[in-house]
Amino acid sequence: MQRRTFLACVAGSVTARARNAATGADLLLGVDTYSLRRHCWKVMQMLDWAAAQKLDIIQATFGDFESFEPAYLKRVKEHADRVGVRLEPGFGCICDRSKGWNPRQGTPVQYLEFVIRVTRELGSPSCKVFMGNAADRAAGPVDALIEATIRALRSVRAQALDAGVKLAVENHGDLTSRELKTPIEEAGLDFTACCFDSGNAAMLGEDPVAALEVLGPYVVTSHIRDCAVYEHPRGAAVQWVALGDGSVDLPALVRGFAELCPKAPFQLEILTGFPLRVLPFLEADYWKAFPHMPASDFARFLALAKRGQPFTEGMLIARPGKLPPEFDAALRAQDLYDLERSLEYARKKLGVGIRWRL
Repeated sequence: MQRRTFLACVAGSVTARARNAATGADLLLGVDTYSLRRHCWKVMQMLDWAAAQKLDIIQATFGDFESFEPAYLKRVKEHADRVGVRLEPGFGCICDRSKGWNPRQGTPVQYLEFVIRVTRELGSPSCKVFMGNAADRAAGPVDALIEATIRALRSVRAQALDAGVKLAVENHGDLTSRELKTPIEEAGLDFTACCFDSGNAAMLGEDPVAALEVLGPYVVTSHIRDCAVYEHPRGAAVQWVALGDGSVDLPALVRGFAELCPKAPFQLEILTGFPLRVLPFLEADYWKAFPHMPASDFARFLALAKRGQPFTEGMLIARPGKLPPEFDAALRAQDLYDLERSLEYARKKLGVGIRWRL
C-alpha cells in the first residue's frame, strides 16, 4: 500500500511538472520597452521599473540608450545585473532596399557590426533586428529584399559567432512566417534566429498560433500582444489590444512557446492606441502581395476572424501630428495601464513567469 501511495505521488508530481511546463510557468516574462515609448524613459529607468514589476527581462529599443560608448554600456550592464533584470537590445532595419532603411547607418554590414558590438558589450546572447516593414510589402514582391538581407547577414557571420550573439530577425509586417524562414535558414542557423511578433503576424493575415508553429523552432525572443480579429465587409479587421481583450488563443500560444521555444522569453509588446486595420482579402488586389500564401494558413486566419469580435471597451487612438498635452498624457496613462494589466493577465490567467516548486 505504501509503495502504491509513493508511486502515485511520483506520478502526480510528474503530471504537475508537465502541466506547469505546458502553461509556461518556466518561461521568462518580460517587456519590450517600445510599449512605453510615450513615457520617454531611458534604459536605466526602464530597468528600475522592470525590477519593481518583478520582470525577468526587457528588450530595450534603440532610442532608450543615451550612448553606445563602451563605458556607458558597461554602466548599463552593471545596473541590469544589480537590479536582477536581463537586458536585451532591439535594433532596426538591416536591408538597404527597404523603405525603412536609414542611410545614416552606413551600409547594412557596418550597421550589423555595430549591432553585434553593442549586444556583446551588454552581455546579451541575442538582439532583435528586422528586414523592413509593411510599406515594403505593399510595394510588391519582397524576394529581392530577402536576398539582400541574406547577403548582409552572411557577411557578419564570423563576427556574430566570435561575439556569441544571435541576430533575431523579427516578422515586422514585411514577411509572413513561412517567408521569414528563408533568411533565417539560408543565412545560417548558427547565428541567425527569430524574434516572433504575434501582432504583426495577425496584420499579415496569419493566426498567431499558426505562425508560431512555423517559426517556433527558430525563436529566441518575442513581442507578444493580443489582437481583436473579426469579419469585415471587405474581409477582416485587426486591432491590437491588451492581453485578454482580443481573439487570439493565448493559452495555445503559451503552450507553443513551452513546447517549441521554452528558452525564449515571453516578452509583452502592448501597443494599444493604434487604429484598426482592414485586410480586404475579398478584393482581388489584396492577393497581389501574398502570391504564395498557402490556403491552409489562410483558413486558420479565417477561422480566427469568424470566431472573433470587435473590441468595444473603449480605447484612445493616437492621431497623426502634434497632440494637445492633455491627450498625450491620457495616451501615456493608457499605455502603462494596458501594459500592467497585460502583465497581470499573463501571470494570473496564462501562468507565465510564475516559478513553481514541487
